[in-house]
Amino acid sequence: MKEEFNIQNFVRENVKGLKPYSSARDEYVSDGSNMVFLDANENPFENGVNRYPDPQQRSLKGILAEQKGISEKQLLLGNGSDEVLDLLFRAFCEPKKDSILTFPPTYGMYKVLAGINAIENREVLLTPDFELDVNAILKSAGANTKMLFICSPNNPTGNSFDQQAILKLLNDFNGLVIIDEAYIDFSEKPSWTSRLSDFPNLVITQTLSKAYGMAGIRLGICIASEDVIKVLNRIKPPYNVNALTQRRAVKRVLNISQIKSEVNAVLEQKRLLLRVLPKISFIQKVYRSDANFLLLKVDNANERYDQLLKRGVVVRNRSSQPRCKDALRFTIGTPEENIKLVNALQNIEK
Repeated sequence: MKEEFNIQNFVRENVKGLKPYSSARDEYVSDGSNMVFLDANENPFENGVNRYPDPQQRSLKGILAEQKGISEKQLLLGNGSDEVLDLLFRAFCEPKKDSILTFPPTYGMYKVLAGINAIENREVLLTPDFELDVNAILKSAGANTKMLFICSPNNPTGNSFDQQAILKLLNDFNGLVIIDEAYIDFSEKPSWTSRLSDFPNLVITQTLSKAYGMAGIRLGICIASEDVIKVLNRIKPPYNVNALTQRRAVKRVLNISQIKSEVNAVLEQKRLLLRVLPKISFIQKVYRSDANFLLLKVDNANERYDQLLKRGVVVRNRSSQPRCKDALRFTIGTPEENIKLVNALQNIEK
């Protein structure tokens, strides 16, 4: 258990004294009664979206909190996980002074957001077998290193990181540990949400884009202590999640049996591909994956990428990433899409 961690020591000075904008829908929360709303300068003619959305997304948070076994006060929702990540930078990192730690190959937006916010990004490469180099990470942390970002299961490698390695970082790193669980629903490993009470420096991000199949509505989730969420609520835009997104998300997350069915279908297709792909002669290695994609080492990634493209299959060439020379990433598709992928690979082999 992490002790003597005070989040206020990490909040930017300008944010500490900031009073968040109070919108009309913050000041009066409807109790469901039939009221005349003349407080927000809205167009009064009903068309389904003429009213401002709930700035705190209460209906959606209530469902998500119950499903995840946490309090609504431990939740912040954003316009995709990228907004959530950006809020963390703006709340806790002082431009041109502070730094973060990232561990390539990993999700590229951490580095992009660091650049946008004028924060130094200190990179510590994963080991050759795609694990966290904990000793090197702790040595790279400086006095002004405020956050580190762990994507687990990791993108683009697909593997989940060793639990003991993450625990050591939670205990020994003097800053926020952000665990990006975008792919957690496809993994047999449990979410780190169960350890929130043990680590006040733990922040978890999740998304409705992957397992929930809602990439188009842009809905990201931040799960953290109430103290961290309070800070983020100070700086988030008042209506950052629109009404259409909230309604569509509520409808989807209530259908949890359908989501689980789709996840199981993806995992079954992954198992089938894992039996077929190693038999393709130019595929040299298929890396272990806890996600809805597979990373493959091939003989010539650029050539194989172009050959697949000509056969109507678009994959991701990750060769430019550290430790990913000649690596292609395949998302698990529908049975019909996966058949087309296998046929294309076998056709190239011939």
